[in-house]
Amino acid sequence: MLRASFLYLSHRRGLQRFVTRQRLTAALAYRFVAGDRLDDAVRVVTDLNRHGFTASLDHLGENVNEEKAARAAADDYLAAFERIATDRLNANVSVKLTQLGLDISSDLCRDLLTRILQRAQQLDNFVRIDMEGSAYTQRTLELVLELHREYPNCGVVLQSYLYRTIDDVGRVNAARVRVRLVKGAYDEPASVAFPKKVDVDAKFEAEMQQLLLEGSYPAIATHDDRLIEATRRFARARNIAPDRFEFQMLYGIRRDLQDRLLREGYRVRIYVPYGTEWYPYLMRRLAERPANLLFIVRSLIRERRAA
Repeated sequence: MLRASFLYLSHRRGLQRFVTRQRLTAALAYRFVAGDRLDDAVRVVTDLNRHGFTASLDHLGENVNEEKAARAAADDYLAAFERIATDRLNANVSVKLTQLGLDISSDLCRDLLTRILQRAQQLDNFVRIDMEGSAYTQRTLELVLELHREYPNCGVVLQSYLYRTIDDVGRVNAARVRVRLVKGAYDEPASVAFPKKVDVDAKFEAEMQQLLLEGSYPAIATHDDRLIEATRRFARARNIAPDRFEFQMLYGIRRDLQDRLLREGYRVRIYVPYGTEWYPYLMRRLAERPANLLFIVRSLIRERRAA
């Protein structure tokens, strides 16, 4: 019930305008978001690198409906790659195709993504194409597979809760496309996605195994202790070395788990979002893990007591 409510609220633009004007709520959002500006994200990544983590930068935003906004988003991503190179950060960049104008024009989106891939390749860096709602899955995969032939420095995200994902894993493995495997954070109908967590978890574990056996440096992205242990156990049983894959986790969530995996010798990459368009991202994080709501409530109580 809570998950469905948060996913519903993530699309309410009127509520977004109200919530983002509230100082306390915005401050709490930055538990999960590095800040408004690229400088804020660079500061966070610098600290993460110092402690042994790698990072993936994400300039928040999606579903733009004006070409000017799409081109501005592409410029933002290009600026991120320049800062990574200048500051010698151990980080790559994640991009959303609807932020690059996929809803406006496939050609516009392809052209902007190609610009980003070209510059990333020149800087010896990597671009992860995020996966959005199921309405974009096929178009996203087709574009990634098309561009990967010329730009092998791009990878994609697959969502285990979709029925189709087990087949998509085989397809991208065959093309040697790097995959980040996630459970999925969008509100999908039962016609395209498993509605029950137990089924999603089982799919995630099966796809994780397929990626570890046949994939190209897969990223296992979860905060689920059971699935992390299943990944570790499977890798040990198949003699898959820790440097052949990495765990990925979200900035501000399960820091204890992130630290523990790093101490145990695993590679851990932290997904670091930044920017002012944090409302939909925050709502999806609450939907994924309603326990995060408890953190927000406790923080509000502490601030009011201190006021």
